[in-house]
Amino acid sequence: MKKVSDKNSSPHKNRKNTARSQVAYWLVKQEPGDYPWSQFVADGKTEWTGVRNFQARANLAAMKVGDLVLYYHSNVGKEIVGVAKVTRTAAPDPTADEPGWLSVELRPVRALRQPVTLDQVKADPLLREMALVKQSRLSVMPVTASQYERILAISDSD
Repeated sequence: MKKVSDKNSSPHKNRKNTARSQVAYWLVKQEPGDYPWSQFVADGKTEWTGVRNFQARANLAAMKVGDLVLYYHSNVGKEIVGVAKVTRTAAPDPTADEPGWLSVELRPVRALRQPVTLDQVKADPLLREMALVKQSRLSVMPVTASQYERILAISDSD
């Protein structure tokens, strides 16, 4: 289960126009002791459940099939470790005791070549404005296309 307590944040328009479709970028946070990237990869997909914050719920609702999602290990490690893809849009969360909460289905795409740490994010002029820094308790957040590309570039650098 991916139960996380969040503070409020608002989603922003982060869809990138392409010839084929519009892609948006997101970041989800998970404690590696509860559901590490390696388990996600072994499972092949997961239902992203347990989100109980209104802004995070709005972010889940905005996710579309094909959107790309950065996978962040919170608390221990504090690093972005992989990229996932949304494979099913928001539906009722089967773990919720009350109606209105949502989940999405995610599939792993690839591990980052090198994890990108929270310290690296905070040190980078483009990335330090991310919700990961500004709203650190939010578990599901939008990422701009330029932030997404910068994270991949940092990961791929030597």
